[in-house]
Amino acid sequence: MLSEIKFKNQTSLKMLSMTTLISHKADKLTGLVKVPGDKSISHRALIMGTLAIGQSRISGLLEGEDVLNTAKAMTALGADISRDDNGDWLVYGVGIGGLCQPENALDMGNSGTGARLIMGLVSTYPFNTSFIGDSSLSTRPMKRITDPLKKFGAEFHGAEGMTLPMTVSGIKDPLPIEYELPVASAQVKSAILLAALNTPGKTTVIEPTPTRDHTERMLQHFGIQMDINGTAITVTGQPELEARDMFVPTDPSSAAFPTVAALITPGSDITIKNVGMNPSRTGIYTTLKEMGADISFIDERLECGESVADIRVKYSPLTGVTVPEDRAPSMIDEYPILCIAASYAKGDTIMRGLSELRVKESDRIAVMVAGLKDCGVAVTEHADGMTVTGNTKITGGAKVQTHMDHRIAMSFLTLGMATEAPVELDDGTVIETSFPGFCLLMNGLGAHIGPQIKDAT
Repeated sequence: MLSEIKFKNQTSLKMLSMTTLISHKADKLTGLVKVPGDKSISHRALIMGTLAIGQSRISGLLEGEDVLNTAKAMTALGADISRDDNGDWLVYGVGIGGLCQPENALDMGNSGTGARLIMGLVSTYPFNTSFIGDSSLSTRPMKRITDPLKKFGAEFHGAEGMTLPMTVSGIKDPLPIEYELPVASAQVKSAILLAALNTPGKTTVIEPTPTRDHTERMLQHFGIQMDINGTAITVTGQPELEARDMFVPTDPSSAAFPTVAALITPGSDITIKNVGMNPSRTGIYTTLKEMGADISFIDERLECGESVADIRVKYSPLTGVTVPEDRAPSMIDEYPILCIAASYAKGDTIMRGLSELRVKESDRIAVMVAGLKDCGVAVTEHADGMTVTGNTKITGGAKVQTHMDHRIAMSFLTLGMATEAPVELDDGTVIETSFPGFCLLMNGLGAHIGPQIKDAT
């Protein structure tokens, strides 16, 4: 059974109700590492494997809690999913149209991506599917997903404000739609495309600006014919998919943490293997290079339709920049760690057009501003972003509230590798949702991160 599988990279942190992590100043970071698999692609690989007929093999799957919850959800919807002795994942799919009604609510934990994509998937099947999540996920708005999915004919019954817990009442005879996204969102686009797969006829999604295209690439890898005309994407529903092997490159969002850690820690020189270089995800690296970062891409190649490269990073004096607002879709999850790089950059780094950060796992704008100020960083909060004024010496010495947000947690642990006094987190266990083994990996490069265990059971 899926729930009985023992996963690598698990640490004792998962056995604890709360762990206060402390990050101390590092001398330098050196070495070669491989970060976990890309979370966005991992979710989609499990979903597409479920929709194919036959057995798909996935190598490099991220084994964080968010993705494991998606695996459990796909199992509840009818797939047979297991992990072999080599660490590959095997998905025996049921085909498009073959999903079954789950017996219990799908518990998505902390994963907004998993919840929103699967809501789209099941909205065009003639049964009810209930979704629940942790306290953080249950505060995140789902209306931007439910509005377009209602146009297929689905109904949604959620808590006040359209949040979880929520039940999706799918429809037997869905109608194809044309939908223009009011705000650029890869999650909304992907939810619509997944709903379209079990809908006869042509469904079109029109983006205001391009967003992550992992879903389109994955659909094409499985042989689905798509018409992509500028920012308009059209898919014809009810194709028959055959199983495919899939390779998940390592996550560029996860790689951004050791990248920034090396950039701000004098004497550092690290290489990160097999990082996904999809152009819709590399805005953080473009921005860091504009700031003066010594970053080079080695052995660039294609794997299952995705660009991949090794990244070499050396310590670099940085200079503040104004990040173009239209770059936000390609690095929306990386603004917390960009704030850490900006803290050590000469001058101002101005980040605007980021209203979406207000409704992530936390209000990432407010939480980052509060934590940076506590650590002695000069920062100004804007309604749609922030301006960080860098300094070569930052005091640190604060205990940061993570608000159950994994990217906030890893960002401030990264800051602590360069501050004069250590930086603490109120609770580091949330890191397991996306980057299992983060502390071990960073310590292997030369960081000094350790726990203070509280309320252990």
